[in-house]
Amino acid sequence: MATTISVSEAREDFAELVNRVAYAGERVRVVRRGRELAAVVPVGDVELLEALEDELDLAAARDALADPANAQRLSLDEVRMRLSR
Repeated sequence: MATTISVSEAREDFAELVNRVAYAGERVRVVRRGRELAAVVPVGDVELLEALEDELDLAAARDALADPANAQRLSLDEVRMRLSR
């Protein structure tokens, strides 16, 4: 379970907050006026989240490539145009 602190508390005690997260593995949610704005989490949590996102992206890409309906070829210019949207 994550600890919840206000933005002003996080600002005042930022060094302590970072130490609690880095060394104790604590997760801290930062709120303003009762609304959650951000979270401070250990780097390992972020790395795990990124690895999971990569796995989901890879699975989606494999599914798309396996579907014959997606077997169209695009020019490099078309790919660039689609990615710039």
